[in-house]
Amino acid sequence: MPNAATPCVVASTPESQAAEISEMLFFEDLRGIVLVGTSCGGMVAARVAETSRDRVGRIVLADALALFNGETVADHVKRPTAVTTDTATGPSREDAANRMFVSLDAPTKDWALARYTSHPVAAMAAPVKLDSFWQQSWNASVIWCKQSVNPPLSHQKRAAETLKARWYELDTGHYPMLTEPKALADLIMAE
Repeated sequence: MPNAATPCVVASTPESQAAEISEMLFFEDLRGIVLVGTSCGGMVAARVAETSRDRVGRIVLADALALFNGETVADHVKRPTAVTTDTATGPSREDAANRMFVSLDAPTKDWALARYTSHPVAAMAAPVKLDSFWQQSWNASVIWCKQSVNPPLSHQKRAAETLKARWYELDTGHYPMLTEPKALADLIMAE
């Protein structure tokens, strides 16, 4: 048992993140929800949908990584400037400013960079576990952000084709919730 001076670190994976959301859906007794995943949240959303099938009315993947069972983020996203520690990994601050946040206006970019943090390393390195998500029929939409490099267009199309999802495009970067919030909200609510 760790003593008070030894921190206890629990690995945060897409499965553990999805379990937290699924538990919230259960305890709040939410049903028919529109589940939205963006960026790495796509793999979490897929796991939530799989484990909370009876609570999800629709799934929306907005410029999202939608991995197949056993795939990892590195299978689709290359991060040459990744900064990795024992517990976290992510693009360097400069890469975030000049690539990920490139489509943001200056005040929004400053706001985002002040809040920028890396992801838990286990969530980025561990293979995703999706036993049945891709074999199920979903009421789904995929929103591709045309100015975004990651996830690549081929990855977005694969998700849309596999899910037989409605396809939408936004002419913006990877953070449409900051650059095009109304257009994104309209697409999320579109049926």
